[in-house]
Amino acid sequence: MTRPVLLVVAAALFDPEGRILLAQRPEGKALAGLWEFPGGKLEPGETPEAALVRELHEELSLTVNETSLEPLTFASFTYPAFHLLMPLYGCRSWSGPVRPREGQAIAWVEKSRLRDYPAPPADLPLFDWLALRI
Repeated sequence: MTRPVLLVVAAALFDPEGRILLAQRPEGKALAGLWEFPGGKLEPGETPEAALVRELHEELSLTVNETSLEPLTFASFTYPAFHLLMPLYGCRSWSGPVRPREGQAIAWVEKSRLRDYPAPPADLPLFDWLALRI
């Protein structure tokens, strides 16, 4: 069965203690209640880095410079209706406090505790990758 490929981009934001920010998908969205990395879909003609800068501002009020984004790894996962391809970038510097703008809860999580947070299936291998390598 052929499924459309959905390209989304995500960020592992690291605070000075090395914890990683997770955001909980709000009610009314697909996979509501699950925890994920901030990010989202690319708009037509947008690079992954530009999309991530835009999404981090829209979702969390952060100002991020593209040069602060470090490619880490990616997820490739087949859901029933589409195939998700998701590059994951690391980011350790931004301007402004984290202020969720979409009603989502956030949590700063030790890398060893990422699996304590229920997440979409595509994110779980990324949790494991971060716990072992970062």
